[in-house]
Amino acid sequence: MPSRSRPSPNGGPEVTTAAPRSATATHCPYCALQCAMTLTPGPAPDTAPGTPSAPPRPAVAPRAFPTNRGGLCQKGWTSAQLLDSPDRLTTPLIRDAAGGPLRAAGWDEALDLVARRFAALRTRRGADAVAVFGSGGLTNEKAYALGKFARIALGTSQIDYNGRFCMSSAAAAGNRAFGLDRGLPFPVTDLDDSGALLLVGANPAETMPPLMGHLDPARLIVVDPRRTATAQAALDGGGIHLQPAPGTDLALALGLLHIALVEGHLDTPRRLAYRRERTTGWEAVRRSAARWWPERTERLTGVAAADLRCAAAALARAPRAHILTGRGAEQHSKGVDTVSAWIDLALALGLPGTPGSGYGCLTGQGNGQGGREHGQKADQLPGYRHIEDPAARAHVAGVWGVPAASLPGAGRSAWELLDALGTPDGPGALLVMGSNPVVSAPRARRVADRLGALDLLVVADFFRSETAELADVVLPVAMWAEESGTMTNLEGRVLRRRAAQPPPPGVRTDLEVLHGLAVRLGRAGHEFPTDPATVLDELRRASAGGTADYAGAAPELLDAERPVYWPVPAAPPATGATEPAGAVGTPRLFLDRFAHPDGRARFLPVEHRDAAELPDAAHPLYATTGRQLQHYQSGAQTRRVPELAAAGPGPYVEVHPDTARRAGLTDGDTARIVSRRGAVLARTRCVPTLRPDTVFLPFHFPGDGAANALTNPALDPVSRMPEFKLSAVRLEPADGDGVGPRPGRACGEAAAAAADGESARTGKGAA
Repeated sequence: MPSRSRPSPNGGPEVTTAAPRSATATHCPYCALQCAMTLTPGPAPDTAPGTPSAPPRPAVAPRAFPTNRGGLCQKGWTSAQLLDSPDRLTTPLIRDAAGGPLRAAGWDEALDLVARRFAALRTRRGADAVAVFGSGGLTNEKAYALGKFARIALGTSQIDYNGRFCMSSAAAAGNRAFGLDRGLPFPVTDLDDSGALLLVGANPAETMPPLMGHLDPARLIVVDPRRTATAQAALDGGGIHLQPAPGTDLALALGLLHIALVEGHLDTPRRLAYRRERTTGWEAVRRSAARWWPERTERLTGVAAADLRCAAAALARAPRAHILTGRGAEQHSKGVDTVSAWIDLALALGLPGTPGSGYGCLTGQGNGQGGREHGQKADQLPGYRHIEDPAARAHVAGVWGVPAASLPGAGRSAWELLDALGTPDGPGALLVMGSNPVVSAPRARRVADRLGALDLLVVADFFRSETAELADVVLPVAMWAEESGTMTNLEGRVLRRRAAQPPPPGVRTDLEVLHGLAVRLGRAGHEFPTDPATVLDELRRASAGGTADYAGAAPELLDAERPVYWPVPAAPPATGATEPAGAVGTPRLFLDRFAHPDGRARFLPVEHRDAAELPDAAHPLYATTGRQLQHYQSGAQTRRVPELAAAGPGPYVEVHPDTARRAGLTDGDTARIVSRRGAVLARTRCVPTLRPDTVFLPFHFPGDGAANALTNPALDPVSRMPEFKLSAVRLEPADGDGVGPRPGRACGEAAAAAADGESARTGKGAA
């Protein structure tokens, strides 16, 4: 059951007696499921004196919608509490001197300072001296405007975003195989009727609980090094849990493909015709899989050959089946190849582009899909166009009214950008919008050091996040319920997010911030409109004809909540009987052809290779990271909700009891977890179902408990995804017992390494 902040007899949030303002139909601010909700605001900011002493607080209620079907998780139920949080930023802050305090300032003073310092750096060192770091949580309009701002107001190539840490490996693998990247190329409701669903490296029971209503536990095959809540649900319902060693998912996929091949599951007339008529490259993949017999796969992965055969048979014999991947498959230095191996298995079984079956990726962040389509990636222009493509540059430059030659080329990817900050050849200033890399980035203490080396750090946020605490200028911006815009959920459906209340006095929207800076940097005001509807109209023109074509995403369709799935051209074709009622655009991709010029999907042979670093005598354990039910991303928002903070109060490390005993620890002790990059402190949780060679830490907490201080920034060569999911560590008792979240505390890597008695190193294969 979802958690409720103030339960009432009817099961929803408590209804107060004071008359609220009108309720608004909108969507949850958190994950990419984008659950529908109704928001009832609290009192207006200018409520007159004499109002009741306990005025109504903003409150949410679930709303019927295909993805959540009237359900919300704990995070969704409590999301409105942040709108009137006492921690809200309501005035710009400026730091007058390095190491000095942040002080309140006016908007003109803050924006003038930022523009003046940006301009001076550009004059002295060139346009790439100023960088921009965005977010997969920004609306489509803001993601689009941020990319445009970077390229024509700043003229910089140095822009990327935290979505690089989320879905970039699946995006690259999808583009290679299908010619197009959309998380789920079918509506999420298609999963209801799946006869077998292989879920790789995803834990929706905690990360997006309402999705579980679409997943039959008896038909689930969960691949995860941990017995997560999702894996337990599968086991309890008669499904399967495969528990491989971290970093061996690619070999596991090859082993399952081998079994399907040699046991005749791939020789049905339908599958033979599918591979012959709709794909290329099968023979090379077949030869590669032939080497991964079950016993070899078992030796490497630790998954019993009998369990592999059982899973392969369940998947192959189902009349309708799906393979879904998540961050556990992607966040590796071989993430693209790992996802490609699972896509190869799906293609061999004839799933993609077959009604009722398919391959998909579970998008994480709220606008993780739309956020990567409209220009805030280092190599991308709106509509999922590549920035080095002359035709793409000409089209977008025409919409923007600038010469195509004036647009910069591709810049650094997210980790490479953060790692270069403050270096002689790297940016000297950074604008961060909607992200908290001090907690969320790999090798997090290195990132804190790099941010501290900047000439100017500017952060736009709702709260004083850990990154904002290091900033020279902090700009208070509107939250999800205080501005309108569009989001694109995990199934490629474009949604209307509606403003339910105005921002607090003194707060501006991100679009207003970009407008104010752009004008001060010499651009015309009309180039950076502050009205989201105007920005959407321009985005539609800029994306027209691109891979992610939003040209037909008309406001009247979105306002009416018609199912609008991209690509949706300006004159969309009529949908067939297999599509959702009233659907516009392309709810189900690939039914007739894939997006490559020849219409065929590509098999891509891949081979297992070791992770960038492996356990050794000094660091004998695998550490893997992930989310817990109560918190989201870096926790900058959810850690401020009392109910969520009470349920998830601080960092912990899951350890097998035998592993804990060998390290001199018992349940509840404070453990010190040490990697080649630093050390963190966390409470020990003994979990008998965990692999003895593996420990798990949630990544939501800052300071001494920042799990990403351990993680390896070794990058996938294609997607530039860091290896979040595997670090070699050792476990030992801590000196003292003071673990807990320490918001706002900056702990540089050099200081952490000195305290650990070892040098700061990136490890094998680090960028």
